[in-house]
Amino acid sequence: MSNDIEITEDGIERQPLHQYTEKAYLDYSMYVILDRALPHLGDGLKPVQRRIIYAMSELGLRSTAKFKKSARTIGDVLGKFHPHGDSACYEAMVHMAQPFSFRYPLVDGQGNWGSTDDPKSFAAMRYTEAKLAKFAQVLLTEVDQGTVDWIPNFDGTLEEPKILPARLPVVLLNGAQGIAVGMATDIPPHNLNEVAEACIHLLDNPSADFDEICDIVKGPDYPTDAEIISSKSEIREMYRKGNGSVRMRAKYEIEDGDIILTALPYQTSGNKILEQIAAQMTAKKLPMVEDLRDESDHENPIRLVITPRSNRVEVEGLMAHLFATTDLEKSFRVNLNMIGIDGRPKVRDLRTILVDWLSFRVETVRKRLQYRLDKVLKRLHILDGLLIAYLNIDEVIHIIRTEDEPKSVLMKRFSLSDEQAEAILEIKLRHLAKLEEMKIRSEQDELAAERDQLEKILGSERRLKTLVKKEIQADAKEFGDDRRSPIIAREAAQALDPSALLPSEPITVILSEKGWVRAGKGHDLDVNTLSFKSGDKFLATAKAKTNQNVIFIDSTGRSYSLPGHGFPSARSHGEPLSGRLKPTSGSNFCGVIAGDDNDTYLLSSNAGFGFVTKCSDLYTKNKAGKAAITVSKGGKVQQPLRVIDPENEWLAVATNTGYLLVFSIAELPLLAKGKGVKLINITSAKFETGEEYVRSMVVLGLESRLVLHAGNKTKVLKGKELDHYLNERGKRGLKLPRGFQKLDFLSEERDDLF
Repeated sequence: MSNDIEITEDGIERQPLHQYTEKAYLDYSMYVILDRALPHLGDGLKPVQRRIIYAMSELGLRSTAKFKKSARTIGDVLGKFHPHGDSACYEAMVHMAQPFSFRYPLVDGQGNWGSTDDPKSFAAMRYTEAKLAKFAQVLLTEVDQGTVDWIPNFDGTLEEPKILPARLPVVLLNGAQGIAVGMATDIPPHNLNEVAEACIHLLDNPSADFDEICDIVKGPDYPTDAEIISSKSEIREMYRKGNGSVRMRAKYEIEDGDIILTALPYQTSGNKILEQIAAQMTAKKLPMVEDLRDESDHENPIRLVITPRSNRVEVEGLMAHLFATTDLEKSFRVNLNMIGIDGRPKVRDLRTILVDWLSFRVETVRKRLQYRLDKVLKRLHILDGLLIAYLNIDEVIHIIRTEDEPKSVLMKRFSLSDEQAEAILEIKLRHLAKLEEMKIRSEQDELAAERDQLEKILGSERRLKTLVKKEIQADAKEFGDDRRSPIIAREAAQALDPSALLPSEPITVILSEKGWVRAGKGHDLDVNTLSFKSGDKFLATAKAKTNQNVIFIDSTGRSYSLPGHGFPSARSHGEPLSGRLKPTSGSNFCGVIAGDDNDTYLLSSNAGFGFVTKCSDLYTKNKAGKAAITVSKGGKVQQPLRVIDPENEWLAVATNTGYLLVFSIAELPLLAKGKGVKLINITSAKFETGEEYVRSMVVLGLESRLVLHAGNKTKVLKGKELDHYLNERGKRGLKLPRGFQKLDFLSEERDDLF
């Protein structure tokens, strides 16, 4: 007893609270680890599973028996061995009966035992019936052959087996999942033929290394036809460390243009898959899928149909996206943690598990043979006594009739043991025939031969291992099957770019002077019909598509990006861009751009500098934007202009002092960012004082006409009138006609198709 415990005069023990709680928690954690959550390496079962299997065998529910109500079985389990909740106990029994949960089911169920869509949809135990599956004999046939250590049940009235004498490594065949205190286990199921072959190889070659075992056991084998797509190296590393993960992917085939899903990953619900795909369709994130339906039936347990919108949809790309965004591809944690032969929980590598199990199996077979040898020797001893009795039958009868204590007399007269004398006294009169002596001698010969054979095997480690090997081969032949989960190494699927999944619908993005944005359907929206908030008005528009990014330029020369599908309706006033972006303090938005990555735009400042850039160079995910055009002190960014064909387009630039210059856009450089080059000659001194700056500019096509706007007056320049202002980039330009030198803005009348 600990020194910290004291006993009061009343006989009450007292100890520090921290000591009591620490011991109580440790006791609880060890109970959960050893007696609830983790399987034993020997028989691969948790205590509740072991008790269910044993109780069913005690009820006579072998595979050849009639079915019996599950409630009867659970009642026996709870009343005799497992005093816990009936629902939890029944659920453990159901789990062992579900062919989609256990690779080799131990219970044969009749009735509703759940489905792959909802494993917990099984009927109550008063409705279902069960008996042991044929495979369960692997665990039970040797229970009564001296192979089991027996322990008292919870109330000490009965005995139960500590470990069942498994003839195969069930811990690997069916796997296990459980969460204890401070540790967990996730053992995947494996193929019986592969595991049996690995055991036989280790028996023949005890020094076989880890790689040799992995050449035989290629990987887990789940009770589903879905593919294991983890690479060979990943699987081997998982087996080497005892933990890792395995990735599974659904199988599909093409039938009349439809995609038919025929196998799902382990413990994956078809209904959940349909819900995940339908949710993407509802959110318009899966425009290439037209229809979705479940055609599963008794003949086709898994048949989910996906109908592409057209035969132009790339099936591989679509499926790769679904693999990445739904449970059609899943990773399963692997943690080979189990209670070993020494009674300690430990994470083991694959070779260690097989070596430890084989030592358990060899020892079990040794116990079985020794138990049988002891029975044979005992029977031979009895037969020796019976033979003496038959050879001296008259004297034996005389002693039995005349002596008060015939047993002691017989023992003394014929040098018999107590067991032999007792056997003689229990002989029935009907057996006192000459034929019985012949039977005894025949049985002696048979048992003597069996004794010699048993002693040979027990006296030779090699013979013992050969016997174990033959028994494993026999069980593998009876219960083995082909691998269900093919191992095909593939890269993890990647989801498609969100923009590729959005419907490509035309929209018009409207930007107001105060930085409010909205979007209307189509490209023919009349901005004159729109209303704006008080004090705000229209600034710019951009024709975009819902699957494109829309780029905004602020007055400091920074660019920002937002997806085209997320703007409020044009019927509203929209929302401020500052709510979604983080623009530079004191800046305001002055332009909007939309287009494909290679579409080009002219960026410029009112200081007379500019360059051509691609939309891709302006795109950014950063809410604070990125530097696009460098603006001179006191300057501001002009509205961006679309450039379609630089070789056949011209730029008209007009200043506030009435100068106009027209030059080929081909003279401008294509830059990602910067200040650009001089468009028109404005001296820095005049710009800094505000005396001169760029008033307006416009891009002109081959057949375009330049329109000058000054107050209510307009003038169209075309042909030779327009050619008059043509010159090289960076020149001063020429004075505009009288009356238009105080220009408001430039526009174009365009006939070409650029």
